[in-house]
Amino acid sequence: MKHDRKSIKPLPPKHRPYKVLSSEYLAQRPWFTVRRERVELPTGAVVPEWYVFEFPDWVNVIAITREGEFVMISQYRHAAGETRYELVAGCCEEGETAEQSARRELLEETGYGGGRWEQFMVTSPNPTNHTNRVYTFLAVGVEPEQAQHTEAGEDIEVHLFSREEVEALLADDEIMQCLHAAPLWKYFRLNP
Repeated sequence: MKHDRKSIKPLPPKHRPYKVLSSEYLAQRPWFTVRRERVELPTGAVVPEWYVFEFPDWVNVIAITREGEFVMISQYRHAAGETRYELVAGCCEEGETAEQSARRELLEETGYGGGRWEQFMVTSPNPTNHTNRVYTFLAVGVEPEQAQHTEAGEDIEVHLFSREEVEALLADDEIMQCLHAAPLWKYFRLNP
């Protein structure tokens, strides 16, 4: 789905990378890989400790049923200490494309599949210190295909919401995960 832009797109900014003077891994775990680097900015200033978190790419899915309902989930997020509504999301596994990962996550977490899929948005969780990208897919016309099949560390409830309900959740800041709110806001902006 390509959209006409009503404004002129600015030129990309001038690329000004930092020079890495030294780099060392502080931790290399499946869900926590971090390195400390000493970097020199183009201005000549030296930052003695710059921390970089290495993560696999992530995926999100804006899934809409044939009836126009949004397939969303709710789950407890331990660091925040809250249970919130979210898009289906997960990590890209080695050997999978982002779309394959997104399709797998939707099927596992909700049991929904099928429909028409397209890559909708690519963002960075935090380009200051994260190495990964988040690929958001739009899946329209999904339907139940199997029972939900969650992993041992997941406790996920599936919800079907109308467009108006999702818009209300966004407007009331009830979708706290910014990597889920941003694609939804974009979707509603492009599809009034």
